[in-house]
Order: sequence, then C-alpha cells, then structure tokens
Amino acid sequence: MTTIAYSPVNIQTSAQPVPSLPAWFGESTLMTHHLQRQGVLAAIEEQIHFARRRFGRYEMIDFLAVLFGYAISGERTLEAFYECLQPWESAFMALFGRDRLPARATLSRFLASLDQAAVEALRTLFLKDLLARPLGKEEQSGGLFDRQGTHYLVFDVDGTREAARQRALPQTPDRPAAQRRLRPLCAPGYTAFTGRFLGKEAKRQQFLI
Repeated sequence: MTTIAYSPVNIQTSAQPVPSLPAWFGESTLMTHHLQRQGVLAAIEEQIHFARRRFGRYEMIDFLAVLFGYAISGERTLEAFYECLQPWESAFMALFGRDRLPARATLSRFLASLDQAAVEALRTLFLKDLLARPLGKEEQSGGLFDRQGTHYLVFDVDGTREAARQRALPQTPDRPAAQRRLRPLCAPGYTAFTGRFLGKEAKRQQFLI
C-alpha cells in the first residue's frame, strides 16, 4: 500500500481489486422493496410451494429472486449474470429475505422439473396483483365509442411482424432447396390491409350518412 502524505488530503492506493456495484443493483433494490410493501413476496412464500428432494434448503422464492435479478440486469447469459453477481450475492439475496444464492446447476434442475401447476399458480398470483392495482387512478380517455355510447378499447397487434430464429442450412448444388417452416411467420408485414379496411369503413359510413 502506498500513502501520499504532506498534504491536507491523504490518498491511499492498494493493489487489491475492489469490485464495483453493478449498475442494475439499485433497480433491483427498488423493485424488491415495492414487492415487499405490496405483499407479493410474502404471498409467494406462503401460497406457492414446489418442493423437491435435490433442492435442499431452497424454496420457490430463492429461484424467483435469481430470475428477477437476471431479467433486470440485462446480461446476455445467465453465466454472465452469476459472474457479475458473485461479489454481491449475499447482499442481493438479503433483499428477498434469503441468505444463500442457488447454484446454477440447482437453478437448472428447478427449471427442468417445474410443473405446470406451479407455473399457473404463479401466473394467477401475478395477475391478481396486477388487476388489484391498475396503472392509472383515473380512467384514460381513448378507444372508440359506438353510436350507443359503448366504449371499446382497441389493441392493434400485427401478427405478421414477428421475430424468429432460424438455423443456418447448407446450400450446395447436390442438395434440394431448403423449405423453411417459418417462412410465413417471417414474411414482411402486409401494410395494405389497414388502408383497404379503412377504405371500406369510410364507404360504409358514407352510405349510412
């Protein structure tokens, strides 16, 4: 260690590495605090049970903590997330009231053996929490109103614009042309449909008037 004296400010340096806190750790702290205040974490611990012999001391909340952190971190792989979290794993698990981070192998066994009943129980719990607290306190103006005053909320989803991963196929003269099953899914969106539909609606409205 080197100390620079003879100054009102003392600067100390060390050759020992000091890891820096991940940038996403603060966001994880805010999210966990919100879930605790809303009682979501307590509901998961009390209502959702999925026990297996090889999981040891771990419970559902331990694995969900890892998945929450991985989703917030934005790391490309789970391995990169574990490496980034290693110096802070105790502090991270303490946010969820737990004291031990599950190993990657244990997490893999958990995801492989998770049954549909547990998934549906989690889905129901999160949906109930979402419906209990809407995004806005006041009704947002929008949607469509028919002639009787009925209000409709419209969601426009273009099913022709989707992303799909396709395997690289060999292309040699002695092989037939590849026939990809995802060709219709990966086709460009048909943008003329909206204009044609609106044209018919305009004609119909003009006829009714």
